[in-house]
Amino acid sequence: MSATADHAEERTNPAARLGFQPGQVVQEIGYDDDVDQELREAIEGVIESDLVDEDYDDVADAVVLWFRDDDGDLTDALVDATTYIEEGGAILLLTPKTGRSGYVEPSDISEAATTAGLTASKSVSVGKDWSGSRLATPKAAKSKR
Repeated sequence: MSATADHAEERTNPAARLGFQPGQVVQEIGYDDDVDQELREAIEGVIESDLVDEDYDDVADAVVLWFRDDDGDLTDALVDATTYIEEGGAILLLTPKTGRSGYVEPSDISEAATTAGLTASKSVSVGKDWSGSRLATPKAAKSKR
C-alpha cells in the first residue's frame, strides 16, 4: 500500500484515525446491542484480529470502553479499565452522541478522566450514534514530553 493510500485510510477509517495498529491486543468493555458494529469491525480490521472481551486475563495494548450514562460511575469504569492496559496504552471511551439515549456530558467525561489520572488527547465522531474520547495513561502522557 502506498503512503498516499495509508493517509487516505487514516482519514476515512475511524479506527486508523484513533491510532490503532496492526498486532495490537484491544480489550472491549461495555459491549451491548447498541454498539457501533461498523466501528468494531474497522478496529478488528486494523489490528488484524478480534477484540478480546472483559474476561481476557492478560494485559492489552488498548481498551475500547462503551459507556452510557446509566452504566454506573464513569470514574470507576475508567480506573478499572486502566488495570487492563499496559504502560503507555490508551483507552478509547465511546459514549452516545448528544440527543441519544445514554448521552454523557463532556464535562462529566473530562472530570472522570482527570480523577482517574488520564489525559484526554483526542475526541472524534466515530459513527452516527457514538463519540469517542482517546484517553492516555499518565505514563504515556509523560513520555511524550
